[in-house]
Amino acid sequence: MSSSGSTYGDIHRYEPARESTAAAIAIVLLTVVEVVFVGLFAFGLVSGWGGDELGNMYLGAALAVVFVDLAFILMLYRKEFLPDVMIVKKRRRKWEDLYIREEQQTGTSATDGAWDSVKRAVYPYYKR
Repeated sequence: MSSSGSTYGDIHRYEPARESTAAAIAIVLLTVVEVVFVGLFAFGLVSGWGGDELGNMYLGAALAVVFVDLAFILMLYRKEFLPDVMIVKKRRRKWEDLYIREEQQTGTSATDGAWDSVKRAVYPYYKR
């Protein structure tokens, strides 16, 4: 679904999420695997596996599995349960991030208008 609005902040494209049942079941199963490996890692830390060279390797592998599993859970959730939304943004030229107006593209001198600023600071009613 897309809209023809081109003002800043309008939704240009909105595609609802698929919300498939297979993805929900996969997320639940991956969450169970996540809990098992977090428990194994916690048990290994409490049991002192980190003091042994082989046990330290097992702890590292369990922690790696925990984070890879979490990455798959988040990837599935983002892909299947979050809508795809494209919002119209204001297009800017390269120089617009640095300068306010186009004539200021080359910059200004630091002393431009310094004397007027000094006069206004010394005598507040200079222009009146």
